Amino acid sequence: MARLVERTFQDYLISTDPARLDVGVIHGFLRGSYWAEGIPRDIVERSIQNSLCFGAYYRNEQIGFARVVTDYSTFAYLADVFVLGPWRRRGIAKAMMAEVVRHPDLQHLRRWLLGTRDAHGLYQRFGFTALQIPDRVMERTDPSIYLRMAPSGK
Repeated sequence: MARLVERTFQDYLISTDPARLDVGVIHGFLRGSYWAEGIPRDIVERSIQNSLCFGAYYRNEQIGFARVVTDYSTFAYLADVFVLGPWRRRGIAKAMMAEVVRHPDLQHLRRWLLGTRDAHGLYQRFGFTALQIPDRVMERTDPSIYLRMAPSGK
């Protein structure tokens, strides 16, 4: 179990407390996102249970999210980072990312990965770069899997 981290940023709270997460908000955003379109709620719930999650909150209302899949020793994959539309351009994503990279249980990892279509500038501020040797990295992907799945938890 990862250490609980909570830090305030202006009027916002960034927290790794799983009890604070609003799965309805998270699922509502992810099912309409370009990277997880149509994702069923039960898969979102399982992904949260098996990851270190960071929530961003304003007055106890969840307004942002980031998820780290990790072995806490050598590797981490950053996923599902978002800030809800009305809350964007206030530095909340930067504050969440600052907490992600400084989390005490994520220090001294050999490799971090993430995928993004449009937020390269955000992640570059925190040390992410394009793959140094892309021909050494492979993937197995099925981007439309959720759209083909039978509805199991909207």
